[in-house]
Amino acid sequence: MSAIYLPILALIAGILGLLWGADRFVAGSAGAARNFGVSPMVIGLTLVSVGTSAPEIIVSINAALSNAGEMAVGNALGSNLANIGLVLGITALVAPLPVQKHLLKEESPVLLLITALAGLCLYNGFLGRGESISLALLVIPLLILVVKYKKNNPNPETLEEAEDIPQLSLAAAGLWFAIGLSVLLISARVTVWGAQSIAVYMGISELVIGLTIVAIGTSLPELAASVISAVRGHHDIALGNVFGSNLFNLMLVMSAAGAISPMALNAEVFSRDFAAMSVMTVLMIALVALALRNNPHRARLSRTMGLLMLAGYGFYYVLLWPAIAAG
Repeated sequence: MSAIYLPILALIAGILGLLWGADRFVAGSAGAARNFGVSPMVIGLTLVSVGTSAPEIIVSINAALSNAGEMAVGNALGSNLANIGLVLGITALVAPLPVQKHLLKEESPVLLLITALAGLCLYNGFLGRGESISLALLVIPLLILVVKYKKNNPNPETLEEAEDIPQLSLAAAGLWFAIGLSVLLISARVTVWGAQSIAVYMGISELVIGLTIVAIGTSLPELAASVISAVRGHHDIALGNVFGSNLFNLMLVMSAAGAISPMALNAEVFSRDFAAMSVMTVLMIALVALALRNNPHRARLSRTMGLLMLAGYGFYYVLLWPAIAAG
């Protein structure tokens, strides 16, 4: 039994390091960008948005380099499930979340499109290099369109969040960037080793470990940010964070693994995990649409809706249980 203690400690330490490293990495990147004259809003819409997915991205790259590609894919799909079921579910239970019309008209179609493209990459049981790179490259035009749109249609809470980005000297920003990136890289390596060791010890596939422990651990930044935003009354940020994070998980986290190490996948990745993520994504968008229909001017994701998303996430674990119990 003692053989499992070190991997568990490594996994916990690795995830904590990822969270701290991502925070310092974003602070350093944002501070450097401000020194070079980039506006706070642009920084908030790009660096900060991508930064919340930094733990997943770095873990995905390390998993692919460690021949644990299924863990990386599981991390991407599992993180999206956790973002909807845990992050939005728990945040809505803390405080009903205001829903803006643009989420249904603009962000939702993009998320559905990227989800469909990700499904095309996975349906044949093989994640190839060409399709992964193509999916990742879509991030560039997407960020350009988002920045252009948000500049012309500013959101007060986005502006407030952007202004909260710390002002650092170029030297301090460079130092924190280097420290944050170093901690991210080391922590990702430790996390992957711990997760692989636990999978071997328990006889569970690396895919299941990626879908559960690693996915929940790397989704903690979104959960913390969203709950704190809700408590402070910055409700709009919480829902937008999940939409953005889920897009980056599919376009960068999953594709990074396929680009580095093309891999054959278990059939259940598509039929169970991707299907569950797609259903939860449609559920989230349907609840947004229902909230807008019920009260167009003061739409809210209610506590009941939060409970429904949390229940959906729990049901996914019922589907996953045979794979967990098989270990």
